[in-house]
Amino acid sequence: MTDFSINEMLEMQEALQGQYKDIWEGISPEIGKNKLLWMIGEIGEVVDIVKKHGGDAASQDQELRAHLVEELADVLMYYNDILLCYGISAEELKKSYISKFEKNMKRW
Repeated sequence: MTDFSINEMLEMQEALQGQYKDIWEGISPEIGKNKLLWMIGEIGEVVDIVKKHGGDAASQDQELRAHLVEELADVLMYYNDILLCYGISAEELKKSYISKFEKNMKRW
C-alpha cells in the first residue's frame, strides 16, 4: 500500500461534500467553527475508546483497533473539511508543518 496523501484526502472530502451538498451544511469559513466542534466530538470518541479499554487493548484487540481506526478516520474527515473551509492547501500545510517541526527540533 502506498502512502495516503493529504491531497488525496482533500479530493475525497470534496467529492463527499459534493455528494451531500443539499443535505450537509457546506464548506466555507463561516462553517469552519462548526467543523472544528464536530472534529472535537470525534476526538472525544477516540479518547473514550482508549480510556475505557486502555492503550494496549486499543492497539492489540482487532475489533477494538478497527473501531479506533474508524473513529480516527472520522477525525481526519473533519480535519480535511476544516482545511477546505479555510482554503488551506496541502502545500501550505506542508510548509507550516516543516517550519513547526524545525522549531520543535531546536526547542529543548
